Amino acid sequence: MTALNRLADRYVDELAALDPCLAAVMGIAGQEERLTDFGPQAAYARAELARRTLKALDDTPVAGEAERVAAAVLRERLATEVALADADAYGTLLDTLDGPVQRVRHALGLLDQGADTVWDTLLARLRAVPATLAGLRESLEAARRDGRVAPYRQVVRNARECRDTRPYLAGLPAGHGDGVLRRALDEAAAAADEALTGFAAYLSDELAADAPEQDALGADRYRLGVREFLGTRLDLMETYAWGWDELARVQSEMAEAAARIAPGEPVPAVLAALDGDPRYQVKDAAAFRDLIQGLADGAIADLDGTHFAIPEPLRRIDCRITLGEGVAVYLAPSEDLSRPGTVWWPLPASDGPVPVWKVPGTMFHEGVPGHHLQLGVTTLNTTTLNRFQRLSSELHPAHVEGWGLYAERLMEELGHLADPAHRLGMLATGQLLRAARVVLDIGLHLRLPIPAGTGFHEGERWTPRLAREFLAEHLGLGPAGFVEFEIDRYLGRPGQALAYKLGEKVWLEARDAARLRDGAAFDLKRFHQRALDLGPMGLDLLRAELAAPL
Repeated sequence: MTALNRLADRYVDELAALDPCLAAVMGIAGQEERLTDFGPQAAYARAELARRTLKALDDTPVAGEAERVAAAVLRERLATEVALADADAYGTLLDTLDGPVQRVRHALGLLDQGADTVWDTLLARLRAVPATLAGLRESLEAARRDGRVAPYRQVVRNARECRDTRPYLAGLPAGHGDGVLRRALDEAAAAADEALTGFAAYLSDELAADAPEQDALGADRYRLGVREFLGTRLDLMETYAWGWDELARVQSEMAEAAARIAPGEPVPAVLAALDGDPRYQVKDAAAFRDLIQGLADGAIADLDGTHFAIPEPLRRIDCRITLGEGVAVYLAPSEDLSRPGTVWWPLPASDGPVPVWKVPGTMFHEGVPGHHLQLGVTTLNTTTLNRFQRLSSELHPAHVEGWGLYAERLMEELGHLADPAHRLGMLATGQLLRAARVVLDIGLHLRLPIPAGTGFHEGERWTPRLAREFLAEHLGLGPAGFVEFEIDRYLGRPGQALAYKLGEKVWLEARDAARLRDGAAFDLKRFHQRALDLGPMGLDLLRAELAAPL
């Protein structure tokens, strides 16, 4: 253990103790019975931990290339945390994607393992819900006294999510049976339900009255979000223009793919026809699970030893179906590998056939060569990565989500999306929305005008109403509930929506630069191995490291 690794380990342990909900997401063991204290003093303690560790890092010797990179990764994250704290960026936090309310729900959900649930641990975490919400309310009230309240949109969305979470929490004890522990679980679930009810009422009846209608946060706050989620600094106007170009490129590719399926038909008609085409359906949820498991297993078999070296513990992905709306998500293996890499795929409750033409691209994104391979290799790499690096993927979304989109494109290049319907599915689900997010995220927060030549309200400045119309009508994306959630997501978490497309852009440019630099000596498998061995990091650092010769 070097001095740097000791510092990184100590930071991980102290961060987990101060933020158990984040620890749960990161896969750090040891805090399962606790939830994060979202009160003002605890928030101050987390900021002070970042400041203290950053100062200690400046005084810590670094030896060798691996430690040079490790120190740079840790410094970038700590400095960003300090900048966020200095700006009090989250003093009014009611994020609709990954805020305190969502973190509490997720921390409880990770303990819900059906018959394998550790009930005493779940009981402790359930009992912590009222105090956690009380601390959050205290912070929000402190900010309100200073004249700072989250936008109305975020306040009412969080109130709704509190109400939506209540039935789930009430049902958590159901798998345990009878006895003293079951009664304690029921009592804890009832207390959590009461706390959620009270917090939702506080948001709706009190905080909402002072919440501003203005959603846009402006360029300064937006740049801080870009730094947080992408680890880079951007020319926002240049990136906004690039987003429009990228969107047009993806739409052109979709038209080309649709013409191969049904020449002369408009793209929306082709998409609708594929949904009802028996050739691209399975009969039920069980068959769907078999399909995605087969895609996962097949990708591993095809890629291992050719374009990647896949470690033995990663040669199996646990594919699961969950009932409900939403998108497929990947949960990385836990630090001790007791929790395997898992893909959760939500399906609406239905007895009818399930369309599957969009599935392969998403499965490659979530599984192999996407998140499962990237995050699994990171988890296993104890040779060149310290503990902070191995567990910090959640802190580098552009690195992770950019790789996921890169994985989709790679599988297209390697012939795994040769069916035009599967290629169209990849473009429709993976590329189109992610390109639109670049335009909308920057456009909404900076209230930019819509350029001439786009065919959509040219010259008008972005508003949530125009964004809804753009997604639902101009791009034909999703049902009303999905579109509303997307808009709330952009406005509640500035910069995060850029992570996918801007991350993919860096991965593709780095590969092209390496191919140009190495010429005939370029080896794709070696490029991938080097890229994955670097571990998670911000985009500026990733670009610099991949540009260096071997």
